Amino acid sequence: MITTNNIDDSAIAIIGISGRFPKANNIDTFWKNLQEGVESIEFFSEQELLEEGIDPSLLKKQNYVKAGTVISDIDLFDASFFDYNPREAEIIDPQQRLFLESAVEALEVAGYDSQTYAGAIGVYAGLSENSYARNNIYPHLENSEPGNVYQFLLGNGNDFLSTRVSYKLNLTGPSITVQTACSTSLVAVHLACQSLLSGECDMALAGGVSIQVPHKKGYLYQEGMIMSPDGHCRTFDAKAKGTLGGNGLGIVVLKRLEDAIADGDYIYAQIKGSAINNDGSSKVGYTAPSVEGQAAVISEAQSIAGIDPETITYIEAHGTATPLGDPIEIAALTKVFRGTTEKKGFCAIGSLKTNMGHLDAAAGVGGLIKTVLALKHKKLPPSLNFETPNPTIDFANSPFYVNTTLSEWNTNGTPRRAGVSSFGIGGTNAHVVLEEAPTLEPSSTSRPWQLLVLSAKTNSALETATTNLAAHLKQHPEINLADVAYTLQVGRTAFEYRRMLVYQNIDDALKALSTPEFQPVLTHYQEPIERPVVFMFSGQGAQ
Repeated sequence: MITTNNIDDSAIAIIGISGRFPKANNIDTFWKNLQEGVESIEFFSEQELLEEGIDPSLLKKQNYVKAGTVISDIDLFDASFFDYNPREAEIIDPQQRLFLESAVEALEVAGYDSQTYAGAIGVYAGLSENSYARNNIYPHLENSEPGNVYQFLLGNGNDFLSTRVSYKLNLTGPSITVQTACSTSLVAVHLACQSLLSGECDMALAGGVSIQVPHKKGYLYQEGMIMSPDGHCRTFDAKAKGTLGGNGLGIVVLKRLEDAIADGDYIYAQIKGSAINNDGSSKVGYTAPSVEGQAAVISEAQSIAGIDPETITYIEAHGTATPLGDPIEIAALTKVFRGTTEKKGFCAIGSLKTNMGHLDAAAGVGGLIKTVLALKHKKLPPSLNFETPNPTIDFANSPFYVNTTLSEWNTNGTPRRAGVSSFGIGGTNAHVVLEEAPTLEPSSTSRPWQLLVLSAKTNSALETATTNLAAHLKQHPEINLADVAYTLQVGRTAFEYRRMLVYQNIDDALKALSTPEFQPVLTHYQEPIERPVVFMFSGQGAQ
């Protein structure tokens, strides 16, 4: 049980998570797929690609690989929820649309209403190249009015990813868009941590998004480059010849650990330390990785965390599955770990890229979320497509082994700890050291009856929220009902369509939620109106 005397005042708590990944429109499905070793890569037929608008001449090339990843419903957006008219919504980059929706979800998961939260909430995020604008917007700009061009710019400029979220959700902390290629989102996490530690904000959203349009498409393979010849990513394997471009989105909600504990937040994991740097010019070329650069950033993150490398038992690797990149990454990690231990084969290693390719600007936060969920569930998900080690990597004499099966994460009493790496083309490296959440005192006993409230902007959304809540309660019968009631009352924005019920246990709540048209459920539409103000001057004594 943690006490106020042993709280790490430099640690950052992860109190909320949201994401959209290939074959996983929510975090629960994402974790289920990871546990089951699902390779979320799709192989497209020629007909599918033609319907997507892919140039037929490309499909005739022998080196065109008809593989990619798909996120469902990228064309859907709840424009009215954010007070966008249909025309405005149409011209906004889908990356920014979905990131905005996921930001709302992340704050709800954390249990906070941004409209009533008294502190400053920051936003640190980045996105990939805007293929939607290139393919769907720019071809129509030539004869547009200047005002339309300005709207297109606001809807598609990378600069506006973070500030759009801040504006729409009324977040008043720093709002910064980060661009460091593949390491973008993990750099964003590091910057958010620094902002929290310096007091610039009290909570922060950090993450990244990468969604390409056309969405179903393959790529041209070129020997010696980063892309795989067959659509599979074989990180650390002898057959590894590259990865493939993926689509994904991830956001984490961060808060100073001491504040999260004081506020009774649910904590997924804690960030003990993080660091960023750049390779400089001490490497083969601008796009090449560097042993020295990677080793330096990993060592610095561990030093800031104050953690002995021997207590780290999982590494989420950058893992691009290239003949050059994989050996360099293991060499850098080994150099750092060998500074304090000669122990062999004690630290598992894996890479999300084997499941869904390279998520580009979202790659770092995707690996972070994977590792946070592994810490939460105390399980190590498998890294896929590994059979024979890369002959230039001496795993047998290193601290590392590739984890190829779902396994219990056992540590013999030491807190579970992990490192997450993300390295960008151009040399900007990031590394984060994680530790499992502290053991906290559970909520105290509450009153026997609880008030459950729901609200939404439309009647249909209210019905969906009711169904979702019922499903959640059914899946988690062990949940503390007082905590549910509290979060729904103070951690959600109150909208016009409202529903409430009083209940004593989960069975009562489930029964009422499944038949909301009957008592004791009250459903009401609260018309937004200006409330009159009444001043009362009570005076003193007999006045």
